[in-house]
Amino acid sequence: MKGFIDRRQFLGSAAALAGPGLRPQRAAAHDAFSGYDGIGQAQLVRSKQVTALELVDSAIERIEAANPKLNAVVWEMFEHARARAKGALPASPLTGVPYLIKDLNNVAGEPTTWGSRFSADTPATINDPMPQKAIDAGLVIAGKTNTPEFGLLPTTESIRLGPCHNPWKLDCSPSGSSGGAAAAVAAGLVPAAHASDGGGSIRIPSSCCGVFGLKPSRLRMNLGPENTVLGGAVTENCVSRTVRDSAMLFSLTEDTGDFARFKPIGFVTGPAKRRLRIAFTTTSCNGVEPHPDVKAAVEASAKLCESLGHTIVPAQNPVNGQVFYEAFLVVWSSLPAMLVRRTQSNLFEPYTLELADYARKLPPDALPKAWAVFKDTEAQVDAFMANYDAWLTPVLALPPVRLGELAPTLDLKTLTERRMHYVVYTQIHNVAGTPAMSAPLGMSQGGLPIGSQFAAAKGREDLLYALAYELEAAQPWATRTPKVWVG
Repeated sequence: MKGFIDRRQFLGSAAALAGPGLRPQRAAAHDAFSGYDGIGQAQLVRSKQVTALELVDSAIERIEAANPKLNAVVWEMFEHARARAKGALPASPLTGVPYLIKDLNNVAGEPTTWGSRFSADTPATINDPMPQKAIDAGLVIAGKTNTPEFGLLPTTESIRLGPCHNPWKLDCSPSGSSGGAAAAVAAGLVPAAHASDGGGSIRIPSSCCGVFGLKPSRLRMNLGPENTVLGGAVTENCVSRTVRDSAMLFSLTEDTGDFARFKPIGFVTGPAKRRLRIAFTTTSCNGVEPHPDVKAAVEASAKLCESLGHTIVPAQNPVNGQVFYEAFLVVWSSLPAMLVRRTQSNLFEPYTLELADYARKLPPDALPKAWAVFKDTEAQVDAFMANYDAWLTPVLALPPVRLGELAPTLDLKTLTERRMHYVVYTQIHNVAGTPAMSAPLGMSQGGLPIGSQFAAAKGREDLLYALAYELEAAQPWATRTPKVWVG
């Protein structure tokens, strides 16, 4: 690696290839690429200034340097990544870019732990749909990221994998369930990472780690049999430092088949000219205002939108919070109940076991009634969104919380109360099937990131990406770096 930077001379001459607001860092060789987003890194490979192997080696060095502090990457695939980078990669706008997969998804030849002591280290035999699409897009998978057990909690501190630390403040949680992915991207280990979302798990860690994350519409992505998990509430995409990386990954992974639920949007390249009518709500569906730092941050986001010519309309949340969250708990508990019933194992975490026990004690008609509430919620949100182009709310009711405050070893009552208050804004969009994103626009008084959630009608990810580009240009966030930063 000696002389690598001088030989390529890209730190100065290739600045234009960096993402919006990003510039190459004057740093050690293993940090040389941390100033580029994924599209910028791929452009370096395409222009033959560097090789895919050099990108991968650089990412591996960054992971080895920062991961002992973060515990974001829990399964290394370094030799596999090097071998793939040396070979012929599919041509795409992201060819050769190092990537990470959340450890809830199968990657052939590697184990999937699901963050659980119950899971054996048996290698998967096939790739799940989204990892396969990443491979088909020429991305190079270098490892798997930390996640709570089965993705059930909005924190990442399972007994099996250990706590993931927020790179902005190490005693805080990066949140979850895509906490490892968001921490890795925020710290500069990779420019983007795979993430999934069943109740906010893309948007929540994006907010806590200061990165960008968009949850697609229900069934926008073809996830195979996983399309039916929790009634289709679970979907997948990525977290990234720049909007264009997310938009590109979306275009390469969205369902474009003959039976796609929505017309593909392709690669959204920038802002739109049309000004939007944006509903604005700070009060949650259960009638509670967020933490003052959160409220101030999202109010600032509303003012930013107004300064850009959009119309902000104060609105009332259309969802009955008490009814909704009672139903959500019933549906959410059905998955661990099924797992525990089938396996009869005591290796699951206390939260998983207690949640399963809660489900077993419900009356027989509880689940059908909960699904009926979900259907009503979807109709309420659809009717609400018919009056607006987008809907702005907080992502979370609180700034990032400390590790331990949502730990899976807490009793079910305490954990449920804390969880339901914390993630009160995100789960509605999983149930309604509407796309929603976290834009990292705010900071707390304590110097921690606070995201703002923007949602749109089903199938309108194009509108959200266009708005995100505009927000990113008006208030750049990619150059804002945390305490643990490899650049």
